[in-house]
Amino acid sequence: MKKTFLSILLTIIFIPGFVFAYSDYVIVGGENIGIELKADGVMVVGFYKVDNQYIASQAGLKIGDMITAINNQKVNSIYDLTNKIKTSNGYINIEFKRDNVIKSIDLKLSKDTNNNYKTGIYVKDSITGIGTLTYIDPNTKLFGALGHEITDSKTGKMLVISGGSIYESTVTDIEPSANGIPGEKNAKINLEGSQGTIYENTIKGIFGTFTDEIDNSRLYKVAKPNQVKTGKAYILTVLNDDIIEKYEIEVTNISPMQETKNISFKITDKKLLEKTNGIVQGMSGSPIIQGEYIIGAVTHVVVDNPHKGYGILITKMLEEGEN
Repeated sequence: MKKTFLSILLTIIFIPGFVFAYSDYVIVGGENIGIELKADGVMVVGFYKVDNQYIASQAGLKIGDMITAINNQKVNSIYDLTNKIKTSNGYINIEFKRDNVIKSIDLKLSKDTNNNYKTGIYVKDSITGIGTLTYIDPNTKLFGALGHEITDSKTGKMLVISGGSIYESTVTDIEPSANGIPGEKNAKINLEGSQGTIYENTIKGIFGTFTDEIDNSRLYKVAKPNQVKTGKAYILTVLNDDIIEKYEIEVTNISPMQETKNISFKITDKKLLEKTNGIVQGMSGSPIIQGEYIIGAVTHVVVDNPHKGYGILITKMLEEGEN
């Protein structure tokens, strides 16, 4: 009995806890995409005075709080929030989430000259923007993009989402970077050209299921961290319309043990520097290719020197996408 029990224990101990099942090959992206994220609730982004007082902040709300219910009724959107306030009697209980802790406050409302209740709160329930598609797993159709989280511009906090979508997008023009001022891509988003659904917003990117047609001719091997080298590489990105082009970079350092910012690089491509003067907003997610491998994705610009940037290892994104 003792020998049998010991054998079972040893068997359990040595079984791996989790095995990642992402493919050895992925379809590389580079396409410009429109992004729409739906918040898991309604985010507080600011306050205004009611009867010369900031009634909501004085009651205990803070910028970045996520309103999840009014008078014990779940809130999913600004439309929900507005309707529940309209049907109240001027006193509401607001349930909200802050740092993953549920809290609540009571708030007495006032009416304006049009007989509408005033809460003293500015809110939003979604975020839209652009970025770059990094990869699609041909076996699962899971995709990853950006390589970093999407945050609200006013609060600086990562948006907790209930879902979202990616769309076809075309670049209309570029605002070049300057030292201390990151530039950006300007683009049109085709809201009728849905390409996938988003289920996760994390520090390693946005992830979801690709629903559009995929091009299996763009398969690249997935580089393991020890296969990534310093030296020549290139990125795939769009600077005009929907045309994906490659631009040369030099990988200067690799830090595989860090959570993000694993790859340091500098742009060496003269055509790219003439057009953008370095990394610009909207390039996030641009695949980094080295030889026959996809090694990672562009994630950040060095603000004081936009010719330099950071990337995340592709394995970090693939692992996160499967969690």
